Amino acid sequence: MPRFKTVLVTGGAGYIGSHCVVDLLQVGLEVVAIDNFANAVGDEEGSPALRRVEEITGKCVTFYKADLLNKPQIAQIFTKHKIDCVIHFAALKAVGESMQQPLLYYQNNLLGMLNLLEVMRANNCYQMVFSSSCTVYGEPEYLPITENHPTGKITNVYGRTKYFIEEMLKDLCAADMKWNIISLRYFNPVGAHPSGLIGEDPTKEFTNLMPFMAQVALGKKPVLTVFGSDYNTPDGTGVRDYIHVMDLASGHVAALNLLNTNHVKLKTYNLGTGKGVTVKQLVDVFEKVTKTKIPLKYVERRLGDITAMWADPSLAKRELNWSTRYTVEQMCTDFWRWQTMNPDGYPKKNKTNGVLNGNS
Repeated sequence: MPRFKTVLVTGGAGYIGSHCVVDLLQVGLEVVAIDNFANAVGDEEGSPALRRVEEITGKCVTFYKADLLNKPQIAQIFTKHKIDCVIHFAALKAVGESMQQPLLYYQNNLLGMLNLLEVMRANNCYQMVFSSSCTVYGEPEYLPITENHPTGKITNVYGRTKYFIEEMLKDLCAADMKWNIISLRYFNPVGAHPSGLIGEDPTKEFTNLMPFMAQVALGKKPVLTVFGSDYNTPDGTGVRDYIHVMDLASGHVAALNLLNTNHVKLKTYNLGTGKGVTVKQLVDVFEKVTKTKIPLKYVERRLGDITAMWADPSLAKRELNWSTRYTVEQMCTDFWRWQTMNPDGYPKKNKTNGVLNGNS
């Protein structure tokens, strides 16, 4: 990547962000990461996840505890660094929580993006990879889902924030040709870095399936709650396209490669495996890989959930030269390694005090 030198990663201390930073450093980019620790663990020294990223890669990450709702704080970072491109992960992301606290999600996700875009424009930075979501498709009209599938009939507030941002980006790129943006619609990220040093460490009770499942396997929780057993699927549980977080990370590097060599204006790509797996099938593989037993408790469907969703990732393969490499077994194996090496997640020290500090 000869042209891009420094990439700003928002939400860089989070689950997907930290894994992506590993790949960015390994292809020779300099990374400036910011996070407000809404979805990530922080301490008085910054981000334990990013310190472990430095351990994995042998390279330095410049980190700031910062919030996108604090526009002057973000502007200060752009003043201190010549940012060539932004990868925007930072967002509140729990479907269940979004249905209970919609205003919190609209404020954080939409205003955060607005502030970021305005600061970028003020600093002549027009290159972005945006972390979107397959939730923008709503209940699928057909499967597998291509990028041409209709968007907008969304079943939850979190997904609507991603949809509204995508619409904002369409208007922005139509009005100003300088912008060069790729929107990546993720399916369901799972797994962890193969080293076991970094992984998913939820900070809220609204947690994803695999961390909860691993806590049950460790005996820290008594039972795995499965929302819905009466879906029209092979075993009655919901179907999702689970993608290894390192495959997701490599998709961002592929997107940067395209932005580096082409002016795409605004392009959208699905990042998924192209295979649907039920919740029960994922549990079965996890039990087999970990040699544990996961007791299940079936409850009513969760508000905002859909029946089945999996990607057609062929456009990303064709135009980004990207495809997934990891199997469901590897996803479970890598997450279990992370969880058994770190049964309590990252070390929990004192929370950071919000002062803007750069740590290299």
